[in-house]
Amino acid sequence: MTVDLWQPNSASLIQAGSAVDVHVGRKLTQGLHRHLQQRHIQHKVLIPNLQKEIEKQTGYRSSRKRRSAPQYDYEVYHSLEEIQSWMFEMNRTHSHMLDMFSVGKSYEGRPLYVLQLGKRGRPYRKAVWIDCGVHAREWIGPAFCQWFVKEALNSYQHDSAMRRLMNQLTFYVMPVLNVDGYHYSWTTDRFWRKTRSKNHKYHCRGVDANRNWKVKWCEEGASSHPCDETYCGPSPESEPEVKAVAKFLRKRRKQVKAYISIHAYAQMLLYPYSYKYAAIPNFSCVESAAHNAVTALYSAYGVRYRYGPASTTLYVSSGSSMDWAYKNGILYAFAFELRDTGFFGFLLPESLINPTCTETMRAVKAIASGLLKKCTGSGATEEIRWLKSSRVV
Repeated sequence: MTVDLWQPNSASLIQAGSAVDVHVGRKLTQGLHRHLQQRHIQHKVLIPNLQKEIEKQTGYRSSRKRRSAPQYDYEVYHSLEEIQSWMFEMNRTHSHMLDMFSVGKSYEGRPLYVLQLGKRGRPYRKAVWIDCGVHAREWIGPAFCQWFVKEALNSYQHDSAMRRLMNQLTFYVMPVLNVDGYHYSWTTDRFWRKTRSKNHKYHCRGVDANRNWKVKWCEEGASSHPCDETYCGPSPESEPEVKAVAKFLRKRRKQVKAYISIHAYAQMLLYPYSYKYAAIPNFSCVESAAHNAVTALYSAYGVRYRYGPASTTLYVSSGSSMDWAYKNGILYAFAFELRDTGFFGFLLPESLINPTCTETMRAVKAIASGLLKKCTGSGATEEIRWLKSSRVV
């Protein structure tokens, strides 16, 4: 029996006593239920009718509600075309605070757009990179990136903290990194994860865009088989989307001080390393930044996030963008796993976009604010507790 693994995303990561989220077709439900009962494995159905939930998010809504820029609805999910139209409109209406540019093209030839936010002025000030939509099915990611841009621009006049950040930092925001996969998740397969590149030996398509970076490429936590969800690709940066972003960040490695990648789901804030059980040299400063971020997030609605090194808090994985950013001199590198912890999984209802983005906004602002202060942490040697457990706030 073949099932679609949601959490964890690879069978090799399943551990005794841990929860596993799977998606199966209706015809396989009884067989899986019987199989689990025979082996005395506790289980329950979280979403009995997945198709119905999908249709709630992709149903026929008036095009005016989705696409009219002045009344753009940030509390629904948007297709790639709608997001890109929104980006053009934001660029047109906020040209004093925002620039739009492309860093390259995807495998299928789509432009890879990035928004640059910040007050005009010093060209070499510190910068924060935020990307969303690395994994196509994680729709809350692009929703947050749009929310961040909206909040940063709209609150500039009345929020002194946001104004300070926009005046002193540059934000590079990429709402959808995996544009081909995200488009495919809207048109064909809602739960598609990878890119859409072709493999010459197999019919399976796509590469995991978070296993394709040039840092311990295709080692533990990544697969060399093209049909697996964590396929690392034929070579590091084989995916044009990854290659384009890596090239952009390499050129700005002295400017970009924080790298933030938005994923779902697990309610976690992760930092390096992903590929090994070891403390990063600036562990104290990064852990302090993570603590401040999840504390700020908790202050919105009381939602608890675990935080810690990705290898011990989530699982070991190689070739990740976060580890790559850190290895390339971006010393504050983070990956968020947004809501929830499994009840809705990748189908987070649109009614939860607002609270999820509101609390995450607080966390991202806390990380960005920390860049304006000097950390005096003494390094990793004094901190070894993380090897045993991650923190919860």
